[in-house]
Amino acid sequence: MVDTTAPTGNPARQVRPPTAAELRAAAATVAAHLPPTPLVPVRLAGVAGEVLVKLESAQPTGSFKVRGALAALEAYAATGRPVVTASAGNHGLGVAYAAGRLGVRATVVVPTTASTAKVDALAAMDVALVHHGDDYEQAEAYALTRAEEGAVFVSAYNDAHVMAGQATLVEEVVDQAGDALTLIIPVGGGGLLAGCALGAAGHARLRLVGAESANSPAVSGAVAAGAVVPVPVTPSLADGLGGNLEAGSVTPAVAGPRVHAFARVTEDRIAAAMRALVTQAGLVAEGAAAVGVAALMDGQVPVAGRPVIVLTGRNVAPALLARVLAGD
Repeated sequence: MVDTTAPTGNPARQVRPPTAAELRAAAATVAAHLPPTPLVPVRLAGVAGEVLVKLESAQPTGSFKVRGALAALEAYAATGRPVVTASAGNHGLGVAYAAGRLGVRATVVVPTTASTAKVDALAAMDVALVHHGDDYEQAEAYALTRAEEGAVFVSAYNDAHVMAGQATLVEEVVDQAGDALTLIIPVGGGGLLAGCALGAAGHARLRLVGAESANSPAVSGAVAAGAVVPVPVTPSLADGLGGNLEAGSVTPAVAGPRVHAFARVTEDRIAAAMRALVTQAGLVAEGAAAVGVAALMDGQVPVAGRPVIVLTGRNVAPALLARVLAGD
């Protein structure tokens, strides 16, 4: 069991895993607003057999994050209070989309280093956009102070309703391909991994593998240590996965007992996976989405049943994608 208190950072908020009723409510909300995303077969050089890819990049915001955002804002709309969040980009886009659909006022805090593709998309949406801090942790700390002024803070990962929304991905995959699968899930703060762990209840044949950037292994570090602990974080192509966990995060405790293994992938493997997705499968993926492919191509995934990779998002700046494709 992971202790959810952390020795550093902001005082821990009281966060708990979602209840069964909240999981059902999230499923109803997501089904009302989003059609199931495609599950497509691809072949990748160096990987034996066919790989299934869950195209969360086909979501209206280009990322899976919209699932959790819709579930959370639907739950919080009844309070009549505005919401505030911190985001490297994709969660902010999800919150902005959900706010527009549900009539909720929202503020999104992004670090100055956030992807230009994501920030430009956010700037075109009806939210208050705030630039603060040099990294995700600083943006998150600032958003938490804004929440003290009366808004509801909606964490990108450490929120019961967000996790419940992300859990909806599992039933879609099982409906599309059965449950004799190894589901390979990119991991940053662990909201998707924790949600999938909850969604996997009752599917004993479904194996979960978390794929992290080696430059930000916060969740696997917490699971290994038995507590939320700070880890070194350095810049990565997988910018959406970067940052330490909020103090009191429950995601490692929720995900840890259900995850079969973690993989940590280096920058060169992430770049190679982004290139392979474009050139071999015709799929555009941001670095954070490519870590699952990188882990599989690098031989780090213990596969049982059919491998399914969650392609979590497509929101990569064109100039960056061009450099990656050129091998720069």
